[in-house]
Order: sequence, then C-alpha cells, then structure tokens
Amino acid sequence: QVQLVESGGGLVQSGDSLTLSCVVSGRTFDGYSMGWFRQAPGKERDFVAAIANVGFGSYADSVKGRFTISRDNAKNTMYLEMNGLKPEDTAVYYCASARVYATTRMPSLYDYWGRGTQVTVSS
Repeated sequence: QVQLVESGGGLVQSGDSLTLSCVVSGRTFDGYSMGWFRQAPGKERDFVAAIANVGFGSYADSVKGRFTISRDNAKNTMYLEMNGLKPEDTAVYYCASARVYATTRMPSLYDYWGRGTQVTVSS
C-alpha cells in the first residue's frame, strides 16, 4: 500500500518561511518524479513544483525564486522550502507521486496523493 504523508504546515506571518516534508512508503521512491500542489478555498488544485527522480526541479511562476523543491532518496522524503511567504500562498498543500520519471505539471500523471497539510499566511 502506497502512502504519502505531508507535514510541516502551519500559521505564519507574511515574509516568514516554512519547510514542508512528504514521506513516501510502499513505492520505489527514486523511480518516479514527485510534485507539490496546493488548493485554496473555492479554487482548483494548482501545480506548485515538481522534481524529477534525478533531482531536476520545475516551478510555477508564482513561486519561482521563493520556493525550493528537493528530495532525499535515501529517506524516501521530498521537501518544499518556502521563503518569503505571502497571504496568497495560503492553501492546503498536497504532495504527489507521479508515474513518470521527468517533472510534470499534469495532475493526471500523478498516481498517488497525500492528504495535505494546511499553510496559512497572515498579512
């Protein structure tokens, strides 16, 4: 059984930093790319960042330069370092494991999803 468990969310102020983690079990972690998505109340789930199985990352324009995605294949863990947080970053953040090696922004190419962790940024 494949499980993805996110952690690290919380309530912070504008300009603060947070690092999210996603631990994967039940799947060969280094065989697939991984991604972060987020969903704000009343909005669709949006792509945030993705990282290939060999570590190459890609980002949504809205977070480029502020967020950094990384992975530790030895720990089956992916991270999202978020700096310079803004109120518009407030959302539930989901990690996902793709069925491909390369980075992808398409939710349909992700096989498994975590339950999400809430990030709230106050102004």
